Amino acid sequence: MSHRHLVRRRTLLGQGAGLLLGAGLAGVVRAQVPAPQGIELTTLRVQRADGVLSLDFVARVVLPRAVEEALTRGVPVVFVAEATLLRSRWYWRDARIARVSRQWRVAFQPLTGNWRVGLGGLNQSHATLEEALVAASRSAGWRLADLAQLDPDKSYYVEFDYRLDTSQLPSPMQFGLVTQGDWALGAARVLRVE
Repeated sequence: MSHRHLVRRRTLLGQGAGLLLGAGLAGVVRAQVPAPQGIELTTLRVQRADGVLSLDFVARVVLPRAVEEALTRGVPVVFVAEATLLRSRWYWRDARIARVSRQWRVAFQPLTGNWRVGLGGLNQSHATLEEALVAASRSAGWRLADLAQLDPDKSYYVEFDYRLDTSQLPSPMQFGLVTQGDWALGAARVLRVE
């Protein structure tokens, strides 16, 4: 084999190895990029039906590692959704017509290996944390107010907030968590009532 063919073969082998190494590193880089953490409101809408103004929402929740580890160690967390219906006024502060809130308690049950989600007096068991978070981050047909309370000539809007409530964590955990970004999870939006 001539010297020229040998150099060409080495060059091709080097390029192939470089491509393989680059592809391998790209896989490593992709694997190291963390999923976006926090809460994102994917659906928020107000509906008028059957004499009631109701709210539907869906949130996407991705917990930071610190919150997930606390959950797996048996520390329950509470997610809170609050909605306030307001009437716009130009001459004074806007008038509050209604305010509603809901709480979902998410806890790991080590004896069964299940995740439990509590809403009011109702509890549901889920096989995975992801399923539990889906159940604790949505509501449909949530009653805000009777339509009879609304003046058709006035404008209304809803202030909505969905968050992890750190005030309901065990007392020793609350110390210092206010300044930790991992626990400051929430999303808020203002929605005009049409």
